[in-house]
Amino acid sequence: MNTQGISMNALIDHTLLKPDCTADQIRKLCAEATEYAFASVCVLPWWVELSAQLFNNVCTVVGFPLGANTTQTKVAEAVALVRAGAREIDMVASITALKSGQVDQVRADITAVVDAVAEHGGMVKVIIETCLLTHDEKLVMCDVVSAAGAAYIKTSTGFSTGGATLEDVALLRKHVSSNVKVKASGGIRDRATAQAMAEAGASRIGTSSGIAIVQG
Repeated sequence: MNTQGISMNALIDHTLLKPDCTADQIRKLCAEATEYAFASVCVLPWWVELSAQLFNNVCTVVGFPLGANTTQTKVAEAVALVRAGAREIDMVASITALKSGQVDQVRADITAVVDAVAEHGGMVKVIIETCLLTHDEKLVMCDVVSAAGAAYIKTSTGFSTGGATLEDVALLRKHVSSNVKVKASGGIRDRATAQAMAEAGASRIGTSSGIAIVQG
């Protein structure tokens, strides 16, 4: 990715997904996102409505963090969250289905959420949890996410055994279709790492360390 002329701030999804976060912490997150002109705030579904009152681009998570919810549940959750004010949905793909060879079902699961969200004016990033996948499974997911019409493929939830790597970001960028962007997330805590992820092909950086990153 050519990052020349693009501020690091504009790449960051300012993230707070801890299960014990509070309303006051969400208010602080949104205030920081406003001050630093971050791309979005990424919050738990519970906090979408509040966040949408405080910041103009709210991202939230669906089927999080395992991706094992039924498609019907994911679609219903995604639509409800877009109606509540979210503009971006980071959904977790069904890793258990992929590992079982159910590629068509994984594609259908993602497509259903992408289509439902699009009908309500939102867009979808698909988390594939790269740390749990083989090289070949990552390539399969590049094809699946591209075919489903998602806006982004995303490396990680940050809640599994590993986060984003430069190798995975570069691999995803190489193998998804040109209209699909890459979001790197999980373990990105400093500017050098974030910059390297952007140079490897990431158009978004999911991190809870956004301020530390932009301040260098």
